[in-house]
Amino acid sequence: MSIPKPNNGTLRLGSIAPDFTTDTSLGELHFYEYIDQSWCILFSHPDDFTPVCTTELGAFAKLEPEFTRRGVKMIGLSANDADSHRLWIKDIDEITGSHLSFPIIADPDRRIALLYDMIDHQDATNIDDKGVQLTIRSVFIIDPAKTIRLIMTYPASCGRNTAEVLRVVDSLQTSERLSRKVTTPINWVPGDDVIIAPTVDDNEAKQLFPKFRSIKPYLRLTPLSK
Repeated sequence: MSIPKPNNGTLRLGSIAPDFTTDTSLGELHFYEYIDQSWCILFSHPDDFTPVCTTELGAFAKLEPEFTRRGVKMIGLSANDADSHRLWIKDIDEITGSHLSFPIIADPDRRIALLYDMIDHQDATNIDDKGVQLTIRSVFIIDPAKTIRLIMTYPASCGRNTAEVLRVVDSLQTSERLSRKVTTPINWVPGDDVIIAPTVDDNEAKQLFPKFRSIKPYLRLTPLSK
């Protein structure tokens, strides 16, 4: 069994997302051109025609209008060629009732998976028919400046939660819209109170958020409605 070596650079929150040009289910794609001025979700899948991946991609495809409404583009990745992806998409749509329209990166040589360190080093059984390690389930949320704002990593055996990915997008965009003067508490969803950032003193908080309340000096909550 051959396990490719990961990217020598380490991607962290705040890193610039690596650019690349690649073949996809929709043809050749230049990543930065695809993102343009949008937010982007890049997420990897171990293999085509596999059960968990099929359910995931169908669910994300169904939720695509919600991501689009938030100015977010999606792009998947799987360690197969583009022809395989196109055939698989027909299965995904048939099984899940979706209409998958975003591109899936063709990565049979793991070039993009290595660039983003998506290779599975935990599960020795997660290999292709040539004995080459497949990918884990990674999620990268990238902002319009091409900065990585979130990294989630799941084992191949565990499907992701679309609602959580959407919730994180809402949280990041809420904080960004308010110049990072607010953060979001545990299990926050739009409509819930937010936390006023410690960098905002009480005088500024009264001007910006007149309905805020102090639970403790370090914990101040406010609704976002006027």
